[in-house]
Amino acid sequence: MPTEHQLLVFWCQILALVLAARVLGGLARGFGQPAVIGELAAGVLLGPSVLGNFAPGAHAWLFPADPVQRGLLSGLAWVGVFMLLILTGMETDLALVRRLGRAAARVAVGSLLVPLAAGVALGFWLPANFVGESTTRATFALLMGAALALSALPVIAKVLQDLDLMRRNVAQLMISVAMIDDVVGWILLGAASGLAGSGSIDPVRLATTIGGLALFIAAAMTVGQRAVDVLFRWLRERRAELATLLTATLVVAIASGATTHALGLEAVFGAFIAGIVLGNSRFHDAETVSPLDALTRAFFAPLFFATAGLRTDLTLLREPEVAFWAAVAFALASLSKFVGGFLGARAAGLPRREGMALAVGLNARGAVEIVLATVGLTIGVLNARSYTVVVLIALATSMIAPPLLRALLHGWSGSEEEQARLERERVLGSSLLVRAERLLLPTHGGPNSVLAARLVDAAWPEGVGASVLAVGADVPEGDVAEVRAAFARRPVNYEKAGGEPLPAILAQARLGYGAIAVGATDRRAAGALVSPFVDELLAASPLPVVMVRRDARLDPAAPLSFRRVLVPAAGKPTGRAAQEVAFRLARQLGARALIAHVVTLPSPRRALSIFRREDDERHAAAEEVAEQVVLEASELAAQLGVPAEAEIRLDASAPEALLALARQHAVDLLVLGANIRSFSGRPFLGHGVEYLLEKCECTVVVVTLPPGWGGPGRWS
Repeated sequence: MPTEHQLLVFWCQILALVLAARVLGGLARGFGQPAVIGELAAGVLLGPSVLGNFAPGAHAWLFPADPVQRGLLSGLAWVGVFMLLILTGMETDLALVRRLGRAAARVAVGSLLVPLAAGVALGFWLPANFVGESTTRATFALLMGAALALSALPVIAKVLQDLDLMRRNVAQLMISVAMIDDVVGWILLGAASGLAGSGSIDPVRLATTIGGLALFIAAAMTVGQRAVDVLFRWLRERRAELATLLTATLVVAIASGATTHALGLEAVFGAFIAGIVLGNSRFHDAETVSPLDALTRAFFAPLFFATAGLRTDLTLLREPEVAFWAAVAFALASLSKFVGGFLGARAAGLPRREGMALAVGLNARGAVEIVLATVGLTIGVLNARSYTVVVLIALATSMIAPPLLRALLHGWSGSEEEQARLERERVLGSSLLVRAERLLLPTHGGPNSVLAARLVDAAWPEGVGASVLAVGADVPEGDVAEVRAAFARRPVNYEKAGGEPLPAILAQARLGYGAIAVGATDRRAAGALVSPFVDELLAASPLPVVMVRRDARLDPAAPLSFRRVLVPAAGKPTGRAAQEVAFRLARQLGARALIAHVVTLPSPRRALSIFRREDDERHAAAEEVAEQVVLEASELAAQLGVPAEAEIRLDASAPEALLALARQHAVDLLVLGANIRSFSGRPFLGHGVEYLLEKCECTVVVVTLPPGWGGPGRWS
């Protein structure tokens, strides 16, 4: 149990390390470098190298050689790297990694074998006074091989985040290779530990570690994924608050970390795998990640990296022999990692520049190597001299990798395919409605539901999942199967709703969807906007609704072949949402888009008096607003690569003008945005939208947003 004094020192340590890490991290960013460089430097400044040298009394009080004191700080620092690896796993794109799998394997082989051989050779070259007293030369050489083979996944992840490169192909490839390198490095460390303890490697223990790790990863991606989906679905069904969802996230990660630790590897690997599983769950969303991400970036990650730098004592470099061999080891470590990674990248057919970036990035070894050095010192394989050499390699490679990586990738946008993917992701990230979030389509069958499925399938990003929810009694399986088959570009779940349709739909909507699509009936029910079912859904939905009412002349079995899409330009969130749907449909279907804005005149009298000066001024102001609104819509169309023309009309009735435009240009798809209001128990979309729903003969899509829809990065 820590004493009061130990606790006081502990809080002072945290204060000093976090403050120094944040200040120096900010300075590093000011010089165009990743914050991790400043965070590592903060530890070096507060450690024995600087503070211990110039103010030994203050250093001895703040960082005493007390196992309990060190254990307190070390435990909190490891929580930091644990949190960082959860977030790194969540940002790992499995589909992209699978696509890059062959390249990752080849790069991993090169980046492992060459530095491993160099490290073993270095272990045999180093003078005897660098070898621990209680070990053999072979064990020492094996541990040095592991030290040079390692790549620091936490440091690489932090560098890539600081440089805003995580979504690049090279970053995902680097993360994959770093994970492989680290796993092999820890296995080699385990083998060295076995040799140091018994003089021989325990093959059973080594096989258990390797086999257990493979089994754990396979189980996590299959059974574990289903278990996480079930857990978070259950929590969402019960409207669990954010704190509960965050607790569940941490429990899953901690359980995963404890499992990998029990297998003889570090818990951070379990955190990384848990992050991948959590990020891949359709019931786990960014709302849960946001507070975890903010706390990790602001506190835990800087504390971890500062603590890593704190353990370094550079004063030993005053000895010429230590300085010489440290320089040799650093040069050999950097050169072997670069050569191995670059050769692997070239063997994988990667561009030269990307291969160089991979080789440079994988050279960062960071705190993972410091942990390896600490373990080596503890088991007697390393001594103070060799420990300093290994730690210096870790710090130096972590500090030179970020600026070199930035220089190599500066101005390089990657392949055309990667540029297109990044642009799609950028536009999606700024979208109000059409985002990489799952779709829900409640249905009892019918041609309108089939058309609704086809349209949102074309408008939403490929690969985003969808769920078809059969509602109502005795829904024909054949009709629902037709709706499911309409989703050609994404995985589809099928579920049946029990009980009343509306409560079942609303309960399902809480399970992590971005929008609801629904097909309207062909004929409007008496006293209803569309039908009692659709009216209730529009009024009660907590999510945006995309309602599709098809042209009665349209053959539901025929392929989609819209040629002309009309969308009004209005400076409102609902107008923006409608434009996103319209332009994405136009691009996917090869249609042309027509953007329309109607400047309305209150009365015929105003129209006749338009040449009066005061009305001229009003008219000019209205036209200026109209031009700006149309320009914004045209820019969005251009971003999405859609050919579009714009038209501004002056009319006493906006819906009449839009209807005339639709007929004049032979429009076969009209997309409208509408705000939902409720009067006398009936949803009200606005007179203009309801008029167009009634009078327009072509297919009409109405996009509605619930009250208050918005949030970070969205319109509000």
